[in-house]
Amino acid sequence: MVDDQLAGRGIRDARVLAAMREVPRERFVAPEWRAYAYEDEPLPIGRGQTVSQPYVVALMAQALALRGGERVLEVGSGSSYAAAVLSRAAAEVYGIELEPELHGRSVETLRQLGYANVHLRAGDGFQGWPEAAPFDAIVVSCAVERLPPPLLAQLAEGGRIVYPAGPAGGVQTLVVVKKLPGGLLEERLAPVQFVPMRRGR
Repeated sequence: MVDDQLAGRGIRDARVLAAMREVPRERFVAPEWRAYAYEDEPLPIGRGQTVSQPYVVALMAQALALRGGERVLEVGSGSSYAAAVLSRAAAEVYGIELEPELHGRSVETLRQLGYANVHLRAGDGFQGWPEAAPFDAIVVSCAVERLPPPLLAQLAEGGRIVYPAGPAGGVQTLVVVKKLPGGLLEERLAPVQFVPMRRGR
């Protein structure tokens, strides 16, 4: 997977490639899908959600330009596969998932794997995790037409946020935004398809 689907398609960040080699993706999908765990495609995880394809996880992680000491927030952590990958490339990862069932399953998976630097919460990702802010990097793993203001507020100066920009139900554009003293610097990376961000009741 790493050699052909990631390095072979332009992922060059050594920290990201090492993390993708280390994290066992089969532990983050349902047993009936484990035979497909290292195919480059999204897989269902229940509650209408998916775990992103490995290339997209790696591309988003690479766009954050992590150096190992960062605090990272993931919104829409789902099965927490991406959070686990990020935890191998950063110091601390905070993941928020709206679906309690997926959250509970993720907590147990990460406990079994011993990923003690991943902190999970069930809740509305639109609001971020203010008491753990500021974050050096933020990943939004669900489609939004515009960035929620609380997430931008919780991003440290000099930090990066990666998110799929666009309407639900179609193709979005993966965008990386860097927060600079004079404003925001935006770069568009690739077309992607994500499930939409949903608000908590």
